[in-house]
Amino acid sequence: MGCFFSKKSKRKAKEEQTPTVLESNAGSNSVPLGSSSDEAPKQYSWDTREKVDPKDYMLNGLKDTTVGRLPGTLKGQQLVIQDCENCNIFVFDHSATITVDDCVNCRIFLGPVKGSVFFRDCKDVHCVVACQQFRTRDCKKMEVFLCCATQPIIESSTGMRFGCFQFYYPELAFHFKDAGLSIFNNNWSNVHDFTPVTGENNWSLLAETAVVLDSVPPPGPESEFKAVRVSGDASRSIVPLTRGGRRKDSEESCLFVFFAGDYTTANARKLIDAMIEKGFLLIQTKEVAMRPDDVKRVFQNDTADLLEWSTKGSVTALELNGDGVVDACRTIANEVFNGSKVFVSENKSTSSRDVDNFFNFADMQMGL
Repeated sequence: MGCFFSKKSKRKAKEEQTPTVLESNAGSNSVPLGSSSDEAPKQYSWDTREKVDPKDYMLNGLKDTTVGRLPGTLKGQQLVIQDCENCNIFVFDHSATITVDDCVNCRIFLGPVKGSVFFRDCKDVHCVVACQQFRTRDCKKMEVFLCCATQPIIESSTGMRFGCFQFYYPELAFHFKDAGLSIFNNNWSNVHDFTPVTGENNWSLLAETAVVLDSVPPPGPESEFKAVRVSGDASRSIVPLTRGGRRKDSEESCLFVFFAGDYTTANARKLIDAMIEKGFLLIQTKEVAMRPDDVKRVFQNDTADLLEWSTKGSVTALELNGDGVVDACRTIANEVFNGSKVFVSENKSTSSRDVDNFFNFADMQMGL
């Protein structure tokens, strides 16, 4: 957890180099500047650095218990979880990387992880995970409610089932920001099987009706985590609930893009709530940077007033689906978001092209 240096050797070397009294003043009562015997020793950064105990960043060999980390205790460090059986594990903080090894029959919540989450040799594990990279190796029978910025990878793993991340606690939005993750970049259903077996499916999607708190129950009233206000309600989830790779109900989809502004995230959430209430489906979302050349290529003829806005920051795009969705999106854009810079598909004959152009571009930008 970092390098430690000898304070004693550094101080000794400095003391040997600094005389206490100059020979030329040996007979004087004066003391040269900087040589006062009462002067406090100089402090170095390693003198004040907080000491790290590796045990604080490891959960090892536990059984039949509830453990984890409260908000503000992990503070972006890495965490190792290993050899746990029948445990409830809650990490209500952001972290750098997390590895989970040799765990059986555990329920695990992992707050936003800036880097990778790697499960190895685990069995019968149910988990909720938000991360940049997700990977499993030699795992069996896992349920994963996932938010992953890149393509999830499984290797030599079977019985893997995936659903969209659905979770809330008060500090979660800040933890996503601290981990450098966007709530709109979630490739939970785009799983790559590194070791496929002909005629077999090593992974599948959870039912749309799957309830996250049935899979990973909240902390009990007797646990140290009882004060964390947890919710698995999809409408409160920090990450929007997307349909992902499931079959669309309608052949009509609409692309709705918010350009950078003071309330982009809030506006996107407001749109999602309004469209879901009207019975439409949210298929996928992306937040990505665009250059003026990208705008011309993706939006083609509708770019005259978009070029300048593309330089102000990332754009947030949504694919919404359902019969009549294009007209509904254009109506709400005019009535609710007329003060924001947006792009909305013009009609249903071109909307599929809009969706394909944008999300193909976004996937290429993100290396998917």
